[in-house]
This record gives sequence, structure tokens and C-alpha cells, in this order.
Amino acid sequence: MKLTKTTYLQVFSLTVVALAAIRLVFIDPQHKKSCEEEMAEEMTEEMAVVDQPHDEVAEEDKTTAVLHPATPGDKVLDQDEVYPTNGDDDVKPVTESTIQESEPPAVAKPIGSSRFFNADGTIVRHRIYSVPSYVEAFPDTNAVQLVYAQRYGTKPVANRAEAEVRKADLVYIGSSPYYHVAPLGQSIPYLVPRAAMLLHDIGRAFYDSLQIKGVPLHQIVVSSVLRSDADVAKLRRRNTNATENSCHRFGTTFDISYVRYKTIANPNGPERRAVSNDTLKWVLSEVLNDMRNNGRCVIKYERKQPCFHITVK
Repeated sequence: MKLTKTTYLQVFSLTVVALAAIRLVFIDPQHKKSCEEEMAEEMTEEMAVVDQPHDEVAEEDKTTAVLHPATPGDKVLDQDEVYPTNGDDDVKPVTESTIQESEPPAVAKPIGSSRFFNADGTIVRHRIYSVPSYVEAFPDTNAVQLVYAQRYGTKPVANRAEAEVRKADLVYIGSSPYYHVAPLGQSIPYLVPRAAMLLHDIGRAFYDSLQIKGVPLHQIVVSSVLRSDADVAKLRRRNTNATENSCHRFGTTFDISYVRYKTIANPNGPERRAVSNDTLKWVLSEVLNDMRNNGRCVIKYERKQPCFHITVK
């Protein structure tokens, strides 16, 4: 016989009714009576405590607050002596006289020096160290970066139209508060999520470094991102030295210019840049050096195309 939904509900309902009937028939009258008597006694005791005068309750609390029997040599507390309930192991009695002699509450002291503020509240300005040598600090060639590009990258795309439908592999990075993407002529603004997060972190760390060093805020400028097969072919027609197997084809690689920066306009002052490109380059090199030393990426310092060539790890 096929069990239908209606049949199941009917059998379930009959079972519940039968169990309820058995419960009513075979319940122990003595057990029921004892439960009712116990509840009545508890209610009577609670009502007696509520009806008791305040002085009597307080007196009872004083006389019954004994945690262990007294032994010879124990100190007997006077009526005006109370132990503080702060949970400390070494508890000392506090009397009314000691409360009156105690000092007034201490006024909160100003926050001391930290990484960002001096003891007087002024902003700490950290020194700019840059790196000893750009070539030595960022030596990772295209062959080195290609290993990570093929490991963490996506399948190369034929053109921009294909990149726009590869949403499971690529994310759009054309707009961010932490970096500026320059007009792209030979690439498109897409990266794999791993590389997009790296770019986001670099831009944010650059902001933080400028802030603690007292340098006006600027955005890094991204000059090249994902290159489709069509972009590579077009680039090779103009530049015969351009490699066909570029890391930019896998969505793991992007270029950050070290000669261009976007000024963050100051609403209370002029928009004219108050810092040189070299100073911004020094700060950016510190950020990139930390990222590389922390195993986040590999970087090549490019001279012909003035940029940091970066591939995510």
C-alpha cells in the first residue's frame, strides 16, 4: 500500500490521541499530589520572605553570611566591617573610617605616546627610508613571475567581450577609493580576485604610510592590467620586443606607475600638489617591499616603462 500524505497525518494524529489517553488513565495520583504540595510549599516560603520586614531581612543576611565555621584565632568582624566582594584572594576588611580616608577617584590620564601620536597629542611623523636600490629590491623577472601567473591565474581571454562574461574568474577593478586606473589602451581593467585583493591592499597601505609620514594623500596609478590575446597581438605589432607569453594574459599581473600619482583634493585648501614624485616613489617602494617580503607578490622594477611590474603569489 502506498503511504500518502493524508494517510500519514491520520495515523500520526491517532497515535498522539492514544498516547494522551494512556497518560491520563495511568498517571500516578500520589505523584501528582506530591508535586502540587511541593509547589505550594515553595510559594508559601517565597511569600513569607516578601512579607518579612526590611530590618529583619537585613539582620538575617548579616547573621547567616558565614561561609565556614569559625575556628580559634579567626578575626570576628564588627558590625560596621564589611568584606569587599571584588573576588580577590587577598581580601582586607574595609571599615567606615578607611572609606572616609580613601583618596578621591583618580582622573583619567592622557594617552601616552604611540605609533601615531606623541604624548602631547601631536601626530608622529615617521621618517621615509625608501629602499637601498630599486633594482636589487625588486629583481623578479618575467620568467619568475610567469610561474605564479600560470599557477594562480585564469585562462587567457580572446578579447574584452569574453572578459566581461568571465565573471566566475575575473573581477572588475576600474574604480576604487585606494587607487586610480589610468585610461587603458592596451589592456582591460580585470584581475583574478587574488590579484584584485593585493592591489586593494597596496593602495590602502600606501594611504596609511602617507598619513603616518605626514605626506599629503595621493592615489597610486595603475597603468596596465589584463591583456587579452587581441591586446598582445596589437602590442607586438608596435613593439617587436614585447613578449607573447606575458604575465598580463592570466589576470594576475598589473603595473603601478612610479612617475604618476593622482592628487586627493583638499576641500579646505588648494589642489596643487605639495609633494614631489620622488617622495611618493620612496613611500610606495617601502609599501611594495613589505608586500614582497611578506610573500604576497613578486615585483620587477621596470626602467623603459616607468612602473613596478607586480604579480600576485
